[in-house]
This record gives sequence, C-alpha cells and structure tokens, in this order.
Amino acid sequence: MPASAPAAGTAAQPAEAPAQQAAPGTGGSLTLLVIEDDPAGVVSVPRMLDAYGKPVRVRTARNLTEAARLLTDDVHCILLDLALPCEDRCEERSEDRRDGLREERGSGEEPATAEGRTAGRVPAQAAPAPAAEPLSETPAEPDELHILRRVLRMAPRHAVLALTDGSDAERAADAVRVGAQDYLFRDELDGRLLTRAIRYAVARKRADLAQRQLTESRLRAQENARLERGLLPRPILEGSALRFAARYRPGRSRALLGGDFYDTVRTPDGTVHAMIGDVCGHGPDEAALGVELRIAWRALTFAGLCGDALLSTLQKVLENERASEEIFATLCTVDISSDGRSAGICLAGHPSPLFAGGAGAAPRLLPYDESGPALGLLPHARWPRRQVTLGRSWSLMMYTDGLIEGRVDEGRTDSRERLGQQGMLDLVARRLAEGASGEGLLDATMTEVRRLNGGELTDDVAVLLLDRSR
Repeated sequence: MPASAPAAGTAAQPAEAPAQQAAPGTGGSLTLLVIEDDPAGVVSVPRMLDAYGKPVRVRTARNLTEAARLLTDDVHCILLDLALPCEDRCEERSEDRRDGLREERGSGEEPATAEGRTAGRVPAQAAPAPAAEPLSETPAEPDELHILRRVLRMAPRHAVLALTDGSDAERAADAVRVGAQDYLFRDELDGRLLTRAIRYAVARKRADLAQRQLTESRLRAQENARLERGLLPRPILEGSALRFAARYRPGRSRALLGGDFYDTVRTPDGTVHAMIGDVCGHGPDEAALGVELRIAWRALTFAGLCGDALLSTLQKVLENERASEEIFATLCTVDISSDGRSAGICLAGHPSPLFAGGAGAAPRLLPYDESGPALGLLPHARWPRRQVTLGRSWSLMMYTDGLIEGRVDEGRTDSRERLGQQGMLDLVARRLAEGASGEGLLDATMTEVRRLNGGELTDDVAVLLLDRSR
C-alpha cells in the first residue's frame, strides 16, 4: 500500500484520551516530532513546506523520555521509528515489573524474596515461592509494536505516523490497526510524500477526535434524557373517578425538564391532591429545584400535611436548596374531596385555576383574592386555604404562566400584547363549545396558543387537567 494512501482500519483511541479537549496543534505552521535513534543518519527528514508555504518545524527525540519533554500542544504529528532500540523496551518492562510489584504489595501479598523471608514477612509454614525474575532479564519475545503502544498512551491526542522498512509491510499495517494514522517506508521518504502524509494524519486524527466527542456528547444527552424522563411525575390516582391529563414542555432546547413542575396523588382517605408550580428561571438548576419541590410535596402530602402547614414546610425546603436568595417559586395546590364535589385551594403567587362547571357553563377563574406570596419571598408568610364548591360534573385546569404569556399577534416581535388569563378563558371556552375535553382539550389549547405566538413558546409550560363527568 502506498504510504500516502489512507490506511485501512483504524483502532479505537486509548481509553484515557481526554476527548473533551481539542486536538493539539490546531493553529500555526506544522510541527513534527521525530522519535528515532539513528547514529548512522539513515533516517533523514527532508525539508518540507506546509499548505501555506511555511517550513515544517522538526523536533528530534532519541528516546521516549526525551520525546515526553518535547511533546507539547504545538506538535501536530509524531513520526515514530518502529525500530527504536532495546533501551526503551527494557525501560518499559522495568516499569511494568515495578507496577506488578506495587500491585502485589497493595493487595497485601509480599514478594517471596529471600530478604522478605529473612525479615519474617512470609509465614514459616508457607511453601517458598519462586524468586522474582531480575528486572534486567529479557523476555523471550517482546511485542514488536510495544514502542508504538507506549507512544499512543503518551500522546493520545496527537497524530502518529509509523516509520518502518519497506520489507516489513505486515508490521506497518499492524501499526495502523493498533492506532497509528498511517505508515511510511524509509526508502520512500521524501519531502513531498512526508508532507502529504503529515497533513493526512493530522486531518484524520482531528476527525477521529471530533467523532469521539460527538459520540460522547450523544451518550451524555441520552443519559440526561433518561435521567430527566425518570424524574417526570407519575400520577397516583388508582381508585379515583377523576380523569387526568397533562402537557409539559420545557423552554430549554433539547431538554425534558424545566423549572415548571406538577403532580397528582390520591391519599388513602380518597382525597385527590393536585399541585402545579414554577421556579423562576429556565436553567438546569431551576429544573433540579422544581423536582426537589415536587418530590417534597408528594412526601408531605402522604404524611398528612396540607394548606399552610404544607406550604410553610415547602418554603423551608426551597430556602435550603436554592442557589441564591433571589430564587423563588410560585405554587398552586388543590385538594379535592373524596366525593369530588368540593375542593380546598391554596395559591402562593400562582395564577388561579380555570374552572368549567357542567351544563355548558362558561369557564371562569377560581377566586384568587385570598392568595399568599410566592415561596421564598417572605420568611414568615401565611397561605390561606379557600374552600370552593365544584358540583357533580366539572373540569379544572391548572397551568403555569408560560401558557398565558405568549403573544397573540402570531409572533410579531414588536408587539407587547400577551394572551393573558382572559385570552386563555376565551380560547378554552371556544374549544369546550366545540365539544373538546380531556386530552383533546389540552392539545387544542396548546396548538392554538403556539399559533397565536407564531411558534414555540419561550417559557416553560405545564398544564394539568382534572375532570369529573358524573
């Protein structure tokens, strides 16, 4: 295979490569690090020019110890002589042997040497272990590519070219399979060929690193998605005659969780408890805080708290978990009696729920004149609980302000007119008159709000719908 052609097969990059970092030598003229020990001068690097006509800078190291000192981030490529002499091989075997001895000592097993037995470290009844081989002893047949493997471990983000004899094509191909970007033969070495091989190797290494970064980014995104999906609420309504529907859309791009949160559970006494809230802000910290408040609300609800006692405790959770004293959260809680005909409502700076009675009654907002402040604003705030009558058949829609703060002029950026609560009431009234209910009502409402806004809403949006049809 010609030395300048792309080599078939590329081994996976070493596991310790810091893929989140950029490839070295991304700017300026090309710099080549040559690792070879050639007293006779057979390996001669010709004069080279890069793509911009600038001379390629060349550094030469006689062994791997010297190469480690010369290997800086401005080096683009390494030209490694696979015939590097035995000193480096012995050095590697010595390091491996020392690592092995350290592992034995770390595991509590001392080497069974004569000195160890003299010092009393080996029990007398133990059979004498064979003495360790001297570090200078040479094994039968070392790995022919061990030098390349060491360089790849030493320089995981640098492009590597393997240099070998023209008669050793098999080892050259093996070098590419191990991780080198390409190989060259000594008898074909000239400036034009070497320059082209360096450019190709650098480009291929950068592409490999970019692909690895992309793969790791996708894996992290998948893990985050699974985590966020697992944190979304799973309503507990077993045994209840109420129907539940919800829609949730975070404002953050490619996220599943935002600062909005909701939940619905049924306690053993038959009461259905529903909650919806909004942490100020849109980032991952706000999303995490929203999850904490939701889980705390569920635990406190199952513990029997409601109304002011529950919200006071949630405020303590918020105060201890928030990153800044400026962070607050609005909240609306509804506790629906076991017969489904009445409910207690608490508002903590949150928009009042929309209520639609039976027999075609127009939707209206439940009273909000007895609401309290948002959680985290006042240290000793109180939240009154208002009792409301629901009746036999009804629908109750709870929502966050992201639903009512969209524009109503199909996205004109120069307009400040918002949908608002009255606009939402009119919109829902039209959908109800058309016979929409449950999931269909939420879908139609969200679709119309996005259409009026001229596209997706920029804020987090959560909408929860409970209804009773008997």
